[in-house]
Amino acid sequence: MPQVIFWQLTDEADGAESRACHLIAKAYANKKKIAVLCASNASAEVLDELLWQLPAARFVPHNLFGEGPSSGTPVEICWQENQLTRRSLLVNLSGEMISSPQSFQTIYDFVPVADDAKQAARVRYKRYQQAGCQLQFKSADS
Repeated sequence: MPQVIFWQLTDEADGAESRACHLIAKAYANKKKIAVLCASNASAEVLDELLWQLPAARFVPHNLFGEGPSSGTPVEICWQENQLTRRSLLVNLSGEMISSPQSFQTIYDFVPVADDAKQAARVRYKRYQQAGCQLQFKSADS
């Protein structure tokens, strides 16, 4: 049964992509294999660039889906659910619930500040709950 952790974003400047970079770097440092699902190819490219901008001490080997070595990298950034490969952690930036959460041990999702996006996160929370996932809620300080 996967564990889904919803991260509360605190303000507009605390975007999901920047928070995701921090969480990805931390998970990579803990030897996790990570899949990232973005809302679009353009948002995947934004995240890719943000990961390249991390300090050298926090370097995270990553690639966009379809790029990089055939054996893959510890972090793969996708923008369509059918591109996801089985990894221990999914960082979900798509704003949608994935169809098979059981494929991952842990899923990170985000609760934005904007009311409409916050409501969509509540719907995802309920759907993960109905799918039998263990749920956690964390603030940006956690």
